[in-house]
Amino acid sequence: MCRKVTDGADLGSFSEGPFDVRTAVAGILPKPRPGLDFDAVPWGNFPHGHDVREAVSLLRADGEPVMDATGVLWGLCADDSRAAVALAVPFLIPLAINAHHPHRTAALAALSGPARARHHGVASREEFLLHRNDPRRHAPDTHDDYGYEVTGYPAGWSVAAARAAITTATTALLPLLGDSDPTVRVDAAYVLATAADPAHTIRTALANGFATESDAMVRAALLLATAEITRAHPHPPTVKWLRERWHDRAEAPEARLSAAVGWLCLTDQSAPEELRRTVDTLADNERAHAMEALPWMSAASGTNEPGLLRCRRCMLHPEEPDPEEVFWDSLF
Repeated sequence: MCRKVTDGADLGSFSEGPFDVRTAVAGILPKPRPGLDFDAVPWGNFPHGHDVREAVSLLRADGEPVMDATGVLWGLCADDSRAAVALAVPFLIPLAINAHHPHRTAALAALSGPARARHHGVASREEFLLHRNDPRRHAPDTHDDYGYEVTGYPAGWSVAAARAAITTATTALLPLLGDSDPTVRVDAAYVLATAADPAHTIRTALANGFATESDAMVRAALLLATAEITRAHPHPPTVKWLRERWHDRAEAPEARLSAAVGWLCLTDQSAPEELRRTVDTLADNERAHAMEALPWMSAASGTNEPGLLRCRRCMLHPEEPDPEEVFWDSLF
């Protein structure tokens, strides 16, 4: 399929066929059936499918080394080849929600990989937290703003398949926002922010979690997740709520910064002078490096520039030089 599409074949002709990962995932949902033959899943129809199958098998079997397995999944997504990893999402979810599974945190962290694309190094108001396959602008079987993976596979199909699986599992994933491990709470927010939320169920859960959360970094994660899901499903009261959060001087600096960044992505208004002062004051180098623990920020980072500082520069000080460009220019 990839070669044919690259050569000019109509993408729509492959829709709902054996090479459409959305269809393959839909055949597995709502959850992997106990009797489902893992090997019957069409791994071989998608680039690097057999590698993904082996990685997921290791995770499901409580096997070691888990780092090798998750490294395969993360590596493929980082290399812009996520179709087969999207096919693995329905099998990773049961591991992530199983409090007794030894690899639950690894499975949870891997869930978000195929559900996002074209977000690394992105820190502008126009594109940060943006879901690019907008059904209001793109028919489901045509080209969208995600473009194509390095293999020639339509990236939007991979992202849509992963998000469909996560959306179906929303009820099972939501309790992770209350997990005793702060890292799990952060990663759960990152995963849930990719789900469809037309009924505002996830947004409500994020707000409820924020109301009782005491960990500053988790509070920041809940705000970024709220902003991301609100960007996909506009909700004016939430935009106002985020403004109140960055305006609140009693709030943790990490949360105020996340609220400010999220608010900037949800409005066309010019950045108020108070917001500029708040971000410029709080976004120091030490805090920026600490906030790399938030997956949104680590994804936005560039060469010699943590994600928070990249957001600050791109959103508030676009006239400043890009450290990444400066670095590459220095090599020549």
